[in-house]
Order: sequence, then structure tokens, then C-alpha cells
Amino acid sequence: MRIRPYGARALLVELDDPADPARPAEAGSASAPGELARWLRDRPGLAQEVVPGARTVLLAGVDDVGEVERLLAGWTPGGEQSRAPVVELPVRYDGPDLADVARRWGMTVREAVATHAAVELTVAFCGFAPGFPYLAGLPAELAVPRLDSPRSRVPAGAVGIADAWTGVYPTGSPGGWRLLGRTEVTLWEPDRDPPALLAPGTRVRIVVET
Repeated sequence: MRIRPYGARALLVELDDPADPARPAEAGSASAPGELARWLRDRPGLAQEVVPGARTVLLAGVDDVGEVERLLAGWTPGGEQSRAPVVELPVRYDGPDLADVARRWGMTVREAVATHAAVELTVAFCGFAPGFPYLAGLPAELAVPRLDSPRSRVPAGAVGIADAWTGVYPTGSPGGWRLLGRTEVTLWEPDRDPPALLAPGTRVRIVVET
């Protein structure tokens, strides 16, 4: 972990790269930014805003840099996971790229569905579109590339994978993720508190719909 100044009253916390075998696996977990962000938000007054990214957490509006550094020194990745909320996400696996992903994994379609649905997913951060969750947990050996040519329109609720991330489209939009299925759950409601159903740090359990 590295802590860098980021302007007059902001800090950027850089977490270890999970692809680096020389670093501890727990410190490089792809879900760690979301977990750390939730842990920091549970400490009122520490920062005005906490924003997780793929490998970083930005703290804006920091008044006491020393206090932040002291707290971060005592943070242990994985320590807060049991306290993170769990959302069950019903998914119907009928996506147009499901058979292709199964082939890439060397599995039958049924085996690919069971494999993906069994993964323990955690929202690392949100991006691309409001409420779009980047879900960590898929093993690196199951990573698949994005489509060579993105679709001009992906429907809301589509569940896809790209690299080792799982994502769910909150609204209809262009997109290049390989689509495995869909959910009817509404991920983004501006009038809800918070608007994003799958906020950083949230654990997601997939329920297979038939």
C-alpha cells in the first residue's frame, strides 16, 4: 500500500497489484478498493468523499492526514468482508455470448453457468455508467477479452464478463462485454438512498433463474 498526496486536501491510496506474485494475495485482492472504501466511510469525519477505483481509493477533503495514515496502517484486507452487505442477484443465463465463453473455458454451457454462479463476487468499484458495478472474484484463469467490436446497444440488466470482471448494465448503452445472461433487478434509482443497489464493498450472490 502506498499513500500519495493528491492536491491540497486529498490523498490517493494505491493498493498492491494482484497480478504481482511478489506481493501478498490478500493485499492485492481486486475487491480490496471497495472494501477499504466502505471501511473508511464507516469513520465519519475522516474525509468528505471516498472514491474507490480499480487499484486505488481517493480521499478528498482530508483535514488530518496523520490520522488517515495512522488508521490505514492498521487496516487488514479481508477483515471487513463478513460485515459487508450481501445482495442476491437473480440471473437468467441466456446471453448471446454464453456458448462462446463456455468454449473458451473448456466447459459445457451448463458447467459454465454453474462455475460463474458459484463465484463469490464483491463490488470493487462503480464506473462506465452510473451504478455499473465492477465485480471482482472471477479467477484470473477464467478471464476473457472484450468483444473486438462493441455492440451498439446492450439492454439494461445484461450480465457480462470482461477480463476477470463481472459487470451488470444498469441502463441500456453500448458495450463490449461478453454477455452471459440478464437480471430484472433495477440497479440504479436516482431517488433511492444510495442510488446504486450494488455499491462498492457489497457482496453479490447470484441466484440462477430457470
